Amino acid sequence: MAEITAALVKDLREKSGAGMMDCKKALQENAGDMEAAMDWLRTKGLSKAAKKSDRAAAEGLVAGLVSDDGKTGVLVELNAETDFVAKNDKFQGAAREIAKVALGVQGEVEAISSAKLPSGETVSDHITNLIATIGENMRLRRSARLSVGQGAVALYLHNVQGEGVARLGVLVALESTGDQAQLKDVGRKIAMHVAGTPTPPLALNSDELDPAVVAKEREIQTQTAMESGKPREIAEKMVEGRIRKWQEEVVLLKQPFVMNPDQTIEQLIAETAKSVGAPVSIKGFVRFQLGEGVEKGSGPDFAAEVAQMTGQA
Repeated sequence: MAEITAALVKDLREKSGAGMMDCKKALQENAGDMEAAMDWLRTKGLSKAAKKSDRAAAEGLVAGLVSDDGKTGVLVELNAETDFVAKNDKFQGAAREIAKVALGVQGEVEAISSAKLPSGETVSDHITNLIATIGENMRLRRSARLSVGQGAVALYLHNVQGEGVARLGVLVALESTGDQAQLKDVGRKIAMHVAGTPTPPLALNSDELDPAVVAKEREIQTQTAMESGKPREIAEKMVEGRIRKWQEEVVLLKQPFVMNPDQTIEQLIAETAKSVGAPVSIKGFVRFQLGEGVEKGSGPDFAAEVAQMTGQA
């Protein structure tokens, strides 16, 4: 029997797209014979994962979790091809487990993918096995982690699909020595604002706006002003005014609070500081809306495949 080396397992995994543990078992069952191991994986339906990797995965779930001490929160987006799979218990369970792993990982997707679940599998291997089991392409698309030394991290999930999973998730981190329960409550209200405001904030304040985004908006406003026939010096003043107004619309601190439009988020924070008797600041916020920015392709109809396999077509 050939020695089952790590290199051999890795080679089979790359060729088959199956999980690491499945590849190891396939080689053990077939005395290290690569071709026989490939056939074994095919008969088990485990070599299909690689073939599905080019399908668009724009559906799925956003999973959110806050640590027991209330000072760290995470969001992860786990994508699949259809909302049919997003309702699958195994898929939802995987999203929750990945969020738990993400709480303890200092890093983004690559670090989380390499981390191990309680079962001993890496997150990457677990997703690969889910692809083979469920029959759709999946990927851990992105993650975010917010933490405070003192204060609270609040989580809000919108359009909830199950425990801890939804189609939109928001984290808000408030730094303060004030009462944590009160900070958590205010943080959750701000998170609800970020989720529900007609103009989702692009940054906490104007200094944190992406310069490329500002430049693009300036170009649009300049073209608009010039087309109005105004002299250049007047057009330039018009642009500066419009940019300031636009910034107030897209930065969180300047937005009118959805629960009280007469009050900005900045004013809400000042009011909260008086209430808790200590300075309060928003350390950061994150908003994940499922599938935003992902181009949906016209991949295979998975629902039709299921019907065909179960004789319901």
